[in-house]
Amino acid sequence: MFKHNLLRQVSRASATGLRPPTVAAATRCATRPFSNAIGLRDKNDDEHQFDQYSTSGEQGADIHEGQYSRTDKRIRVEYPEEEGLPRQKPVQGRGGYHFKRTLASFSLEDRVGVVTGGARGLGLVMSQALVISGADVAIVDMNKEEADHQAKILVEGFKKENPGAEKIPKVTAHYADVSSPDSVNSAIAGILEAHGKIDNLVTSAGFTENYDAIEYPYERMQKLWGVNVDGTYLFATGVAKHLMERKAKGSIVFIGSMSGAIVNVPQPQAPYNAAKAAVRHLASSLAVEWAHADIRVNCISPGYMLTALTRKILDDNPELAQKWISLIPQGKMGRPEDLMGAVTFLCSDASGYVTGSDLRIDGGYTVT
Repeated sequence: MFKHNLLRQVSRASATGLRPPTVAAATRCATRPFSNAIGLRDKNDDEHQFDQYSTSGEQGADIHEGQYSRTDKRIRVEYPEEEGLPRQKPVQGRGGYHFKRTLASFSLEDRVGVVTGGARGLGLVMSQALVISGADVAIVDMNKEEADHQAKILVEGFKKENPGAEKIPKVTAHYADVSSPDSVNSAIAGILEAHGKIDNLVTSAGFTENYDAIEYPYERMQKLWGVNVDGTYLFATGVAKHLMERKAKGSIVFIGSMSGAIVNVPQPQAPYNAAKAAVRHLASSLAVEWAHADIRVNCISPGYMLTALTRKILDDNPELAQKWISLIPQGKMGRPEDLMGAVTFLCSDASGYVTGSDLRIDGGYTVT
């Protein structure tokens, strides 16, 4: 019975589809003759109130056109010289023994991590994350004095927060101009002399400047690329060579930026954006190239982070803060400590099957 009724309904529907249109249906059809050509909008048609917002409208028809999605060439931020960089304090630690349960695979005990640009900003907090997770750490920075200062503070902080700890992490400071092959090789040699090996690398050395592309001095662009791209490549290849000679597995984490995937507004920074896009794809490329040696390479791409230097920039350009947070779905800038878990995860065995990835930590900025 069910099959019979179903066939009858299909037959009825088919017959209805073939039935010629009634007079009433015909009167509802448009009287304009059919044409295969795609016609332009009839100029005599009444203009819709929002036509000015389409491509048929004149440029500048509304004061709000693209106001939150364009760069502003009036914004110019130069990366300060060394003496102009603000000192940063490590974040507050755990306040004693950490009794909360977590996976043992997140531990970095008996590992040696290298953090470039580790004396300030995101690099300092990442150095602290490795120390808290049990690793010995080599801080690499252009400012050796600041690196020495922070290395001592990290060790003192660990002792204070872990009274009676059987093993105190060894934290050393090393100078390097990451854009110089000779300087990088010398720093790696010094790290191996101090620690005997390298297991993890975090390439946090980098900087940004805000210039209209046409006006950006070429020599400054070369310096920016030298630190952000060349420095990442030189340290990564140097550490990978050491790991291969040891026949040891390792994990390398590049610090990119959401700027490698999107265009920041309103500050103009085309060379920096391109540099971070290069870092992101370099991570993917080296992940494939070194997979046979059990060397994992991943990238962390932070969004707007409220570092000491960011505070200085916002002090000079207070209008930027409101524009930035208006474009972040979470409505907040991140803090450097928001990256501690990510760098620990990617350096540890907890991410043993993760390579070639780009982990964006941006409050949702790049998905809108």
